Amino acid sequence: MFSKVLIANRGEIALRVLRACKEMGIETVAVHSTADADAMHVRLADESVCIGPNPASESYLNIPALVTACEITGADAVHPGYGFLSENARFARILAEHKIAFIGPSAHHIEIMGDKIEAKRTALELGIPCVPGSEGEVETVEDAKAIGKEFGYPVLVKAAAGGGGRGMKVASSEAEMETAFKTARSEAKAAFGDGSVYIEKYLVKPRHIEVQVIGDGQGNAVHLGTRDCSLQRRHQKVWEEAVAPTVPMEQQQEIGEICASAMRKLKYSGAGTIEFLYEDGAFYFIEMNTRLQVEHPVSEFVTDIDVVYEQISVAAGNKLSIKQSDVEFAGHAIEVRINAEDPVTFTPSPGTITFYHPAGGVGVRIDSAVYQGYRIPPYYDSLIGKLIAHGRTREECLQRLKRAIDEFVVDGVKTTLPLFQRLIREPDVIAGNYDIHWLEQYLARTKPV
Repeated sequence: MFSKVLIANRGEIALRVLRACKEMGIETVAVHSTADADAMHVRLADESVCIGPNPASESYLNIPALVTACEITGADAVHPGYGFLSENARFARILAEHKIAFIGPSAHHIEIMGDKIEAKRTALELGIPCVPGSEGEVETVEDAKAIGKEFGYPVLVKAAAGGGGRGMKVASSEAEMETAFKTARSEAKAAFGDGSVYIEKYLVKPRHIEVQVIGDGQGNAVHLGTRDCSLQRRHQKVWEEAVAPTVPMEQQQEIGEICASAMRKLKYSGAGTIEFLYEDGAFYFIEMNTRLQVEHPVSEFVTDIDVVYEQISVAAGNKLSIKQSDVEFAGHAIEVRINAEDPVTFTPSPGTITFYHPAGGVGVRIDSAVYQGYRIPPYYDSLIGKLIAHGRTREECLQRLKRAIDEFVVDGVKTTLPLFQRLIREPDVIAGNYDIHWLEQYLARTKPV
């Protein structure tokens, strides 16, 4: 096992990893920018190192500074959390060159799944169902129009190296294809330095369903069931559930085993999430995230398996501590992401938290690194924390979540808590009757004049 882990992240995920390390008897190193000197994970870590000024490009994304921090503290492993360098194959390779373990998959697997075209090709080879579309990069408008004609409009033009909705455009007809194609390529080049795009059939009212997997790189892998992440705004998830409430359990087990089997064939190591669109009873692969997900707590709640523990353990060369037969599902869990944003305009709201009272009680978990008096900096994402509720049934979970949202208090900054107070009372949300477009349509429909 590792003796000391450097946590190359900030906020709630840095604290989450730190807690797992402490429970495993592993010393921790917190790194931070000058803006995060008073962060909770910095206060609780065994050691801390300032790695640069406020901009992430000069601190949390500064690979030489992170490697130097490892060398001066003697850290023998790095946990990247999510975001920042968590899916950076170059970072994983540089750490290996310095004989420092990267707590995540191999650089090779990061590269395969980071390229959306190669990921889709790999998924097909592994027997994972995919959205119909181009076999690889589409280089010209003429080819794009031919593909649109072959599969039928609407189609989606997507950045090969993309994510988060950037470099993604819908063409509803041949007349719209030229603009969609050129815009997607331009956005992809600007955002990712790679203008490559591919085309998929556009599903009209799909749900976003994903499967949590963990492998040990030795041919062993398990799935921890499904999550429904369909409530999204601008392709960013705001509400996640486990297990997916509208997919028959037999079908969930089937897609889960397909994913776990694929990871065994790949000899994948660490945590990963295979994401699908689900429409008319069929799953369609869209991408794989080769890291810990923001929404991993809901899977932990329904399986009682510590995903971060397994990540660290397999990165140290151990086999998975669990077999698929050990994975049992109990109840239902929902997570909502509480951001420091205006709940109507979603404008960021950095500032000092003047009063903080997190929810509690049976079946409630808070993953957050803020505290009363903490100043939320304007330089990073606006996540205050994650509120997760668990119940024996989805109905009990919703009631518990409703109670927890109502008792959660954050003063001094605007938050998205009022949005969730509205959503938890919406008939469609209560019934689970929504798709990936529902939230944006709801916000447009209820926006104050």
